[in-house]
Amino acid sequence: MKTTSLSLLLLLIFLGVNSSAQHNKYSETYGGTLNLGLGIGGYSGYYGYIGHTLPVFHINYEFDVANNLTFAPFITFYSYRSDHYRETVMPIGVKGTYYFDHFLEADSDWDFYLAGSAGFAVVKASWDNDYSGDRTYYHNAPPFFLDLHLGAEYHVSQRLGLFLDLSSGVSTIGLSLH
Repeated sequence: MKTTSLSLLLLLIFLGVNSSAQHNKYSETYGGTLNLGLGIGGYSGYYGYIGHTLPVFHINYEFDVANNLTFAPFITFYSYRSDHYRETVMPIGVKGTYYFDHFLEADSDWDFYLAGSAGFAVVKASWDNDYSGDRTYYHNAPPFFLDLHLGAEYHVSQRLGLFLDLSSGVSTIGLSLH
């Protein structure tokens, strides 16, 4: 999945860079953007014991901080259920994003970025009432995390974009509402 996603991102970067640099139909402000994403994965230590990845929902809102730099508070959600056990994890944090479109001389239809995020995960675990086994919380991952991101967004219109965010935590694909 990561290889396919990386190949897709590189193709998007190639197409965006090869587009006409003179074409500026969208403004180059990055903040004021609501990003809604779906992905697979989990934060390090919070899904590895399951033996497979999990579907996740991610939402953030970007604010302009400086030229080509945004901060975005975010929340992510995923849940796991097995025999007699349920776990819900909500990573909460801030993502700092630097856009480098101008270095690539990319068309204004495209945004390319590198980012880092930091936060903590709120974990709620519970066992079924009729479970008589060991109820010790067997998950001892640290609640704090740091992730790196590489991404691209294609502007469908002035108000709507499609993005791909590859991350060391949760890689997502989704909609950007400007």
